[in-house]
Amino acid sequence: MASETQTAPRFAPLAARRLSVGYSGRPIIRDVDFTASEGRVNVLLGPNGCGKSTLLRALARVAEPMAGEVLLDGRPGHSMNTAHVARRLAYLPQRPSEPEGLTVEALVAQGRFPYQRLFNQWSTQDRDAVDSAMAATGVLEFRRRRLDTLSGGQLQRCWIAMIMAQDSGIILLDEPTSFLDLKVQIDLMEMLHRIAHEEGRTLIVVLHELNLAAAFADRLVMMRDGQVIADGSVERVFTEENLHRAFGLDAAVVRDDVNGRPVCIPRVCGPTKAIQCA
Repeated sequence: MASETQTAPRFAPLAARRLSVGYSGRPIIRDVDFTASEGRVNVLLGPNGCGKSTLLRALARVAEPMAGEVLLDGRPGHSMNTAHVARRLAYLPQRPSEPEGLTVEALVAQGRFPYQRLFNQWSTQDRDAVDSAMAATGVLEFRRRRLDTLSGGQLQRCWIAMIMAQDSGIILLDEPTSFLDLKVQIDLMEMLHRIAHEEGRTLIVVLHELNLAAAFADRLVMMRDGQVIADGSVERVFTEENLHRAFGLDAAVVRDDVNGRPVCIPRVCGPTKAIQCA
C-alpha cells in the first residue's frame, strides 16, 4: 500500500486571538480577533482613539497583551526570539524620530541590523538588499542626500525603504500617509499595493483617510471603541451602515466609474440649507 504523505499545516502569517491590550490597567482593545491576509494590503480603519494603532503595536510586539495572544506563523509571537521576529516582521510607527545628519543610504542600511554578526557585520547581501529597497521605493537617486533636505513624501519613502531592507515578509505601517498631500498619498499607497502584490509581502496598514483605504485595501478591518465591527472585503465592509456605526458619519457610498471601488461622499449642509439642517 502506498504511503501517505503529510503536509505541514499552513498558518496565517500574523494573527491575534481574543487580544486585549491597554495602558495603566485600562483596556484600549478588548477580545479582538484578527488574521492577516497573506500577500495583501490589510487596512485597519476607524475613528481616532478606536484602538487601531494599539492593535498594530501589539501585533508588532511593541505593546504587551493584557489577555489573549499574538500568533506569528502559528506560534506565540511575544515569546519568540527578538532577532527572529525582526527578520520576519518590520514595524514603522506613526512618527519615527529622524536621526540628525543621516543620509538616505545610511538610514536604509539600518534595516539590515537584524542580520549583522559580531565578526561579519556587512555583506554583499546587505548591500543588495539596501539597493533593492531604495530602488523599489524610488529613493535611489537620493542615496547621498541628508534626510533633512527631503520633502515629507520623500522622507516617508525613505523610512519605508528602511523597513523593506529588513527583508521581512510582514510589514506593519501606522498611518504612513499622515501629513502628506493627496497626490503624494496616492503615489505612496500605489507603491505599497505593488509591494504586496508583486513581492508577496503581507502589509498591515493603519489609515484614517476613508477613500484612500477603500481605493487600495484588499482587506478592510473597521474598528470602533476597541473592537472590530466589520472585517472582510472592501465591498462588504465599506458600506453606509458601517461608516455610520464606526464614525457616526452620514454619507453616501457610490462606485467609481473607472475602478469600481466604493467612494464615500459625506452628506453635508450647504450654506443655503444651514438653517434647515441646524
